[in-house]
Amino acid sequence: MKIQISNGRVINPASGLDEIQDVFIAAGKIVGLGQGPAGFAPNRVIDARNKIVMPGLVDLAARLREPGFEYLATLESEMFAATVGGITSLACPPDTDPPLDEPGLVEMLKHRAKGRNQTNVHPLGALTQQLQGTRLTEMGELRDAGCVAFSQANTPLMDTQVLGRALDYASTFGFTVWLQPQDGYLARGGVAHDGEVASRLGLPAIPTCAETIAISTILHLVRHTRARVHLCRLSSAAGLDLVRAAKAEGLPVTCDISINHLHLSEHDIGFFNPHCRLVPPLRSLRDRDALRAGLADGTVDALVSDHSPVDAESKQVPFEAAEPGATGVELLLPLALQWARQDNIPLVRALSRITADPSRILGVPAGQIAPGSTADLCIFNPDQEWVVTPQALKSQGKNTPFLNLPLLGRASHTVVGGFLIYEDARA
Repeated sequence: MKIQISNGRVINPASGLDEIQDVFIAAGKIVGLGQGPAGFAPNRVIDARNKIVMPGLVDLAARLREPGFEYLATLESEMFAATVGGITSLACPPDTDPPLDEPGLVEMLKHRAKGRNQTNVHPLGALTQQLQGTRLTEMGELRDAGCVAFSQANTPLMDTQVLGRALDYASTFGFTVWLQPQDGYLARGGVAHDGEVASRLGLPAIPTCAETIAISTILHLVRHTRARVHLCRLSSAAGLDLVRAAKAEGLPVTCDISINHLHLSEHDIGFFNPHCRLVPPLRSLRDRDALRAGLADGTVDALVSDHSPVDAESKQVPFEAAEPGATGVELLLPLALQWARQDNIPLVRALSRITADPSRILGVPAGQIAPGSTADLCIFNPDQEWVVTPQALKSQGKNTPFLNLPLLGRASHTVVGGFLIYEDARA
C-alpha cells in the first residue's frame, strides 16, 4: 500500500527534524520526506494539516494480560487500545500466568500478537523460573524465541547471589536485564509512600530506602559483571541521584519512570483513592518534581505507560486490598504533552522520551522517521481536547488516577508497517 501524508508537521526526535513536509510510504517503508520517488502514485492521501506526524510511540511497559488473565483484558482489547494511543511498539513484562519462562509460551504470544496485525509486541522473558527467584531460565532459548530482554516484572529478586549469577550470565551473552528496584523485605506489606499521607491515613508504608538499597545492590553487581541493566519505574529523588552518579561513572545503566509518577504524588491518594494504588507507590512532591527534572535532562531515559488493566471489582475495595496498577497506553501521549507544556520542554525532546529513546533501550529498529526506515507512525492533533472517561478508553481496564480529567492531544491515525491500522475522523 502506498500512502502520502501531506501538510503535516513532521518531527523525528532521533535527528531533531521538525518541519512541515510530506511523508511518502510504500512497501512498509518510508520512501521519501518532502518529495516522493519519481512516479509515486499513492493509494491513500492523509491530510495532516495542523497535526503532528511523529514516529509511533514505543512503550516499555504494557501488560496485555494474556496468557492467564483474560478476565482482566485480552490481546485484542489491549493491542487495539495501544494503537488508539499511537503506540506502534511495546514491551510486555513476563508476569503472565504462566510466566514467560519457556520458549513455547513466548512463541505462542508472539504468534497470537502478530495475527492481530496491530502494534508490534516485544516480550520480556522471565529472569528466573516461575519468577520465583531461585533458578535462572534458559535465557538463550528465550532470546531465540523472541524475548528482547529479561525481567522479574514487579517481583523482587531477594537472593543477591542468584541476581549476581543472572547478571554475570547476561553480560557474557550480551543480554539486557530489566529490574524494578525494590527491596522485597523493606516493601513487604506496604501500600503507600512512607510519608505524611500514609501516616494520616494509617496505611502500611514503603520507605524510600526500599528503592535506594535495591538500586545500590544492583549497581554494585553491575560494576562487578558489566551487565547492561535497565531500571524500571524509578519513584524517588534519592534513587534518581544514584542513577545519575552511575551514568557519570560510565556504568551501562538506563532507567524509566511512569506517567503516573511524572504527574502524581502521595497527596493524590486523597481519601483512599484505589486508582492510586500503584507499584512502586506514589511518593512526595519533591520526588515527583525530581523525576520530572530528570526526564527533562536525560537522566531518565524513557517515559512509560506502565499499563496494567484491572477489573472494577479489584479496585472497588479498601485501598490496602486493591489490586495495584493503572491503565495507561491511551494516556502516554497526552500526558507526555502535558508535561512538556507545564515544564516548557521542547516538543522534540519530550517526544524523544516516548519514541527514539525507549527504542534504543528496547534494541529494535523503531522510533524513526527517515528514508528506508519502517513506516511505524503516529499522527496526532495536539490541540484536541478530550476527557478521560470509561467510555473514551478502549482498554478493557478503566482504572486510572486520571479519570474524568481533560487532556490535550490524541492520535488521529496510527500506521504500523506501512498499513493504516487506526483512524479517528474526529481528531
